[in-house]
Amino acid sequence: MDLAQFDYELPPSAIAQEPATPRDASRLLVLDRARARWADRRFADLPELLRPDDCLVVNESRVIPARLLGALAEDGRPVELLLLRELEPGRWEALARPARRCRIGARIALGGGVAQAVVAAQGEEGRRVVTLESPWPARELLERYGLPPLPPYIDRHGAPKPDDRERYQTVYARAEGSVAAPTAGLHFTPELLERVRARGVEVVPLTLHVGPGTFRPLKSATVEGHRMEAETVEIPAATADAVNRARAASRRVIAVGTTTTRALEWAWDAASGVAPRAGRADLFIHPPHRFRVVDALITNFHLPRSTLLVLVSALAGRELVLAAYRHAIAAGYRFYSYGDAMLIE
Repeated sequence: MDLAQFDYELPPSAIAQEPATPRDASRLLVLDRARARWADRRFADLPELLRPDDCLVVNESRVIPARLLGALAEDGRPVELLLLRELEPGRWEALARPARRCRIGARIALGGGVAQAVVAAQGEEGRRVVTLESPWPARELLERYGLPPLPPYIDRHGAPKPDDRERYQTVYARAEGSVAAPTAGLHFTPELLERVRARGVEVVPLTLHVGPGTFRPLKSATVEGHRMEAETVEIPAATADAVNRARAASRRVIAVGTTTTRALEWAWDAASGVAPRAGRADLFIHPPHRFRVVDALITNFHLPRSTLLVLVSALAGRELVLAAYRHAIAAGYRFYSYGDAMLIE
């Protein structure tokens, strides 16, 4: 498929710069893919839109404050590191910007000089392996000096507000490891989750740590030419059992987010259903993917030519999704990470 088929025009004013307050005050576009129609609702309406026997699966990965601002020790020129994942204690895979300043052996002062990163290896597209030298463990260093990794289309991404540490995080985040938020979950409040459970919906977690591959734009001319970067996934046995029981009873499995969708579809085994698994998932879902697990999806509005828009189109159909996006733009919905949501049934 030509990647240009997944393009659309979005006015800059439609890109959300602030999250809704409270979280569930965001809008919700309910897309019925069987009837090819949609309805405008509020996210707070979600419990009434779910069925009492639904199984709702959430991604409980927690975003780490992975952005570190530093300076080259030799000349003081600014450098930014985005820590992606810990390879071993004190040794991290990172994205460096500007990468040309971060050659092997370069020393980057962090926190005004209280810590430093030494470039140990370099790869393509700004990838580096850095060794952290710090008075504290890496996690404490990030808590002290790291910034929330807001995406660049949020104007203050270079200088996040204190509130962003909490708002760019789901209320059920537990396992640290993501460098971008699983944004569909940002709309939930503890009270809304209680209303969902009171409805009779079973809510179960999994973990997919969001890496740069999720939000990196497709560069190949065709969708099929893209290769998804692997991300760390863990499917607990209790979650696999809950999903398999729901499927056996013909109950809906609803994924909160494209990350949850990819994790569940990756864990599918033809012999046993969803398997409890831990590993590195590189599944790229695109048309004409046949969904084995997920029946419905809660998701945000995604960038043109992105793997996320392609995934949503695989579930609901490209033409219907783009028509719904055109409606959302005309109706004043807010797009991207801090924006509004869709429920695709």
